[in-house]
Amino acid sequence: MLLIPSIDLRNGLCVRLREGDFATETRYHLAPPAVVRRYHALGARWLHIVDLDGARDGVTINMPIIESLVRHPGVSFQVGGGVRSAAVIERLLSMGVARVVIGSVAIENPAEVATWLKGFGKERICLAFDVRMGVHQPEVHTHGWTRNSVLTLWGAINAYPPGSLKHVLSTDIARDGTLRGPNLALYRCALNLFPHLAWQASGGIRNATDLGALARLNVSAAVTGKALIEERIPLKELRPFLPAALSPA
Repeated sequence: MLLIPSIDLRNGLCVRLREGDFATETRYHLAPPAVVRRYHALGARWLHIVDLDGARDGVTINMPIIESLVRHPGVSFQVGGGVRSAAVIERLLSMGVARVVIGSVAIENPAEVATWLKGFGKERICLAFDVRMGVHQPEVHTHGWTRNSVLTLWGAINAYPPGSLKHVLSTDIARDGTLRGPNLALYRCALNLFPHLAWQASGGIRNATDLGALARLNVSAAVTGKALIEERIPLKELRPFLPAALSPA
């Protein structure tokens, strides 16, 4: 399992939200380029960037800073937040983004997104489904987690032709930014139902024990922000999940 550090951008700053609530924003004093350098130095070779303004409002105001960040050598970036057209995908890929993350429009217009997957290739696109746990099923939310789509996670995936998807990121909104631990039951069910997908788990990760539990489930990657930016996990415990981490002296 790969550990992918996450950087959430709002108005050009590194922030974290709690349970997807924009009123609970925590701002960090580290500038985004410094955070990229820190994670690269830890051994991360993939980074996940979220444009929160774009996710909520559909306006990618953080595009200039994203363009500067993805120039950092030795790191592959997957970027999402407000990506709702093929033109934006083309722009991100042309500036050096390795994989584009599609959120709201993947639920609202799967037919169009299916054409993007075919045209750009399923290695270059990751679908992001953010969920709140309902009575029986994970329910998908959109637009920066502010709207309930009335679809379940399983229904959202089944809207796509078999074999058209590879990378899927799912965040349990109720755990995101809380350090309560990941929703292992969600990912266990996801892997049982769709074992052919490369699942990325996000939300609630607090320590190396959580990372180990996700690795044993065989998720493809764990995406985490708060635990890393606040340096809650010792470097020696991160090494097994960062392929380019330096060995202890």
